[in-house]
Amino acid sequence: MNMKFDYLIVGAGFSGLVLAERLSTQRGKTCLVVDTRSHIGGNACDEYDKYGVLVHKYGPHYFRTNSPKIRDYLSLFTEWRMVNYNILSWADGKYWNFPINLNTYEQLVGRPSTEDEFAKFLEKTKVNIAVPQNSEEVIVSQVGWELYEKFFKNYTLKQWNKHPKELDASVCGRIPIRTNRDDRYLREEFQAIPSAGYHKMFERMVNSSPLIKLLLKTNYREVLGAVDYKHLIYSGPIDEYYDHCYGALPYRSLRFEFENYGPEELKARHTISGKAGFWQPAMQVNYPNDFDYTRIVEIKHATGQLCENTTIVKEYPEDYRLGKEPYYPLPTAEAQKQFKRYEERGNAEKNVSFVGRLATYRYYNMDQVVGMALTEFEKLKNQ
Repeated sequence: MNMKFDYLIVGAGFSGLVLAERLSTQRGKTCLVVDTRSHIGGNACDEYDKYGVLVHKYGPHYFRTNSPKIRDYLSLFTEWRMVNYNILSWADGKYWNFPINLNTYEQLVGRPSTEDEFAKFLEKTKVNIAVPQNSEEVIVSQVGWELYEKFFKNYTLKQWNKHPKELDASVCGRIPIRTNRDDRYLREEFQAIPSAGYHKMFERMVNSSPLIKLLLKTNYREVLGAVDYKHLIYSGPIDEYYDHCYGALPYRSLRFEFENYGPEELKARHTISGKAGFWQPAMQVNYPNDFDYTRIVEIKHATGQLCENTTIVKEYPEDYRLGKEPYYPLPTAEAQKQFKRYEERGNAEKNVSFVGRLATYRYYNMDQVVGMALTEFEKLKNQ
């Protein structure tokens, strides 16, 4: 291996691979991409399990965007399968339409209704809060206390181990409330997943240029003394980069339990799922008030894979500690104050770029991370 590179890139997820592809193919730069995991793609990794079912290894990744630039860029490496990401919520012993919409209201009142009636109901039940300051306020200001407690309060407690009023308004504010029958989980115009899977898309990025070298199952610190590079691109946890000098930043972690079911078991579930070959009636079912897990995902609904069996994934939020995977930066004012100290130090670095969810300590969607990487490329391309 040539141990001289223009860029040492830490992390083989969206941030690292987008930058490696752009810098190598567009600027002729050599890039060494290093990742501690045994695979590319970071948390967006998908793979076929031992039963032949394509699963998302680290939880479901629902790609969506309103940016033609980001869509067109990723389309260089994948074709798309268009998907409406529909989910349900299990509460009071039954499945509810979610996010909240007119169908949900009809379930609540037990009869057909209209958009006008539902809008009047919300106007009557919502709490008058002009500028919501936290996640509890942002929901009760839209739907009132009953629907907040049915669908949001306990789910948020499980997910973050924090009361919604301790969390930034953006956490629950990400979830739409609609008075029409639009039951799509997401708002964005373009909603799809790579037709051959995320791994194939990332693989094409890596193979786009011979100037990209990949080193897996390796901590970047192990190669620092042996690699000569001009610029470092870092997409890992920023507090880890600085050896936790201002203390470890708080994150939430996750544990996943995979269960596979064969044809006979799925036949028995048919009255529940309503779909032959599936375990549950929707791709994702939230469990706000029952069980220790927050949701069950059956990604086969989205991938369209034709197989007789299926795999479901139960998702358990967990406290983060060093040695576990940091999935979500904690969206609290205290955590942001602590992060700002790291950010100020990072901004003073001359030959280091911090890119991605963990390096910038933000809860970003996949398209936002791609957009951040493309913006960083514009900054670096003339260096």
